[in-house]
Amino acid sequence: MNDSRSIPNQDVAGGEDTTRELVQLCMLPGLGPRTLTSLMDAFGSARSILSADKNSLASVHGVGPKMAHVIDTADDHVDIEDVFAWCAAKDVNILRRGQSSYPAAMEELEDAPPLMFCRGSFLPRDTISVAIVGTRHATAYGLQQTRRIAMDLARAGVTIVSGLARGVDTAAHRAALEADGRTIAVLGGGLGKIYPAENAPLADEISQQGAVISEYAPMAQPRGGMFPQRNRIIAALGQATLVIEAPMRSGSLITARLASELGRSVGALPGQVNSRASQGCHHLIRDGATLVQHADDVLELLGPLSGNVSEATAVDGGEAVRDGREMTLNDVERQVLAAVGTSGTAIDEVTLSSGLPASRVNAIVSILEMKRFVRRLSGQYVSRI
Repeated sequence: MNDSRSIPNQDVAGGEDTTRELVQLCMLPGLGPRTLTSLMDAFGSARSILSADKNSLASVHGVGPKMAHVIDTADDHVDIEDVFAWCAAKDVNILRRGQSSYPAAMEELEDAPPLMFCRGSFLPRDTISVAIVGTRHATAYGLQQTRRIAMDLARAGVTIVSGLARGVDTAAHRAALEADGRTIAVLGGGLGKIYPAENAPLADEISQQGAVISEYAPMAQPRGGMFPQRNRIIAALGQATLVIEAPMRSGSLITARLASELGRSVGALPGQVNSRASQGCHHLIRDGATLVQHADDVLELLGPLSGNVSEATAVDGGEAVRDGREMTLNDVERQVLAAVGTSGTAIDEVTLSSGLPASRVNAIVSILEMKRFVRRLSGQYVSRI
């Protein structure tokens, strides 16, 4: 690989940690994200943590003597050369927090991983994203609706984020790929231990049209506690979260709660009132989540979009998008909408700016009015909503 993030011994300016030091620390067994965050807060760097004495380490909240001993003997627990050799062989990059390659949305997490293993790539357009989650035991209805909504979103240019699990996650990823869209899978284990195993070919496809990422050591076996932990990353990467089907004790409800705590919008698909698979969704809707029936409902959850998101669409060669719903408009509708101001614009000005015939501009303005993008101030003036 030519990516400098993969070079084990690369030092960075200013005496910051090397990738090697970060990997050695982050891959230590039993060191979770909260404790790791506490250590980084206390010592300031992986280098300082690895060189600290056991008493100082044990005094940090959540560490204790046992974990302090593991850190003190880090060389005995992590085979650095093996990790880097595996990454090189599998074309896996190491994304370091604070670098431009690290997803900016994850910086909002209090316990954001100092590094992520990534197979594939992130693009600026991935900033416009929706997390789609749900039960592993999805009904035929849930799978059908997942496919329909995820495919429509992917066609609109939205990146689909999910967890590669059976059921809803798998359906969401596959729908995005079939629509030639982008999708990101966040694993609850190492990249070298894809779970479930039958989704290994799917992970290969995703890496070609998005990214498969994990904060865990490449050969880390998935365990129960890892999945709720990875849900915070799914919640952070999605500008909005959609829950398709979820019983009351579903991990998808954890993702929805985390998304809400991050200030993200949450939507839920309703099901039959007596469907166990939809009970969690119904409770989310009762408690304030948006009832979602179509992709347009999800796009409304995205808007108005932040400046960074709007800039991302422009970087990828399109017009800056102010509202997620704009992504459902065709090129001509966007062209007319772009000519309309928020304080009122004469129809004649819109016609002149768009370069379209007056009759067509009037027809498109009527369509935009029905879609609630604009409103007529008078017979000759229109403004954006």
